Amino acid sequence: MNRRRIAEILQAKRQNDPVGTIFDGMLITLILLNVVAVVVATVGDIQREYESQLFLFEVISVSVFSIEYLCRVWSSVEFSNSNEANWKIRIRYIFSPMALIDLAAILPFYLGLFVNLDLRVLRIIRLVRVAKLSRYSSAMQLLLNVFRKEHRVLLASLSLLLMLMIIASSGIYLIEHSVQPDHFGSIPQAMWWAMATLTTVGYGDVTPITPLGKFFAGTITVLSMAMVALPAGILASSFSEQLRKKRDKFRAKVKQVISDGVVDTEELNELEALRKQLGIDREDAEELFALINLQRKSKSHIKCPHCGKSLN
Repeated sequence: MNRRRIAEILQAKRQNDPVGTIFDGMLITLILLNVVAVVVATVGDIQREYESQLFLFEVISVSVFSIEYLCRVWSSVEFSNSNEANWKIRIRYIFSPMALIDLAAILPFYLGLFVNLDLRVLRIIRLVRVAKLSRYSSAMQLLLNVFRKEHRVLLASLSLLLMLMIIASSGIYLIEHSVQPDHFGSIPQAMWWAMATLTTVGYGDVTPITPLGKFFAGTITVLSMAMVALPAGILASSFSEQLRKKRDKFRAKVKQVISDGVVDTEELNELEALRKQLGIDREDAEELFALINLQRKSKSHIKCPHCGKSLN
């Protein structure tokens, strides 16, 4: 099997590729089984009784994930438009987000062979393998794109939230440290209260007791509601924008397909492939297709009042 074919199989969501589809299904199943294995391994009785079986499953899983990772690195040059040397393309791929997730999925096992680490910590770190599923989830891909596009705005809003947390912890320290030195004896101690208040969690384990402290806490709580809602609003707006772009892309494809008035099987397959790739619901796609087709037919019945020709 050549490098190009391996790259095609490793590409998620290929259309009309039975081998690739089977590979995706097997890999998703293996990832889910790994998550289940990590969870049940925390039960003492199960861990003691099935320790050898769980270790064998871990060895098999790491072997599969390691081969997958090496194949992805080796074949990454096939879908690169860069004219750089192959080794430079592979190095750049190694430091890409998904490649780092793939590496993190296998690294704890190899570290455990050479470094004496707590097995419980290694087991929990193995849960990072669930992040590999983002490669096969259009919703997760969409969310990652939102974070990528809005990261500067999100960092700015988080910076404002951090500044407000410092102001809140400093203010409550000045007001309450003399009456509650065990809770507000220093600004770092007061940061726990500030964090719980700014995130509107309000655990209630640390609260101000002076009138001025209560007034200050109320003011910070009101401000925090707006500050915490800011990142959520940014994400919601960008998420909606990304969904709109996907629908517009599918709409443009539908218009192209029905432009000649005939939709053959090949064009329907292309529409279905695009629908799956964009993660559009089948019912939404059918409604959109019917609406555009209806609009086209209604336009074809409009005739010029002068020459009588159809204004299509």
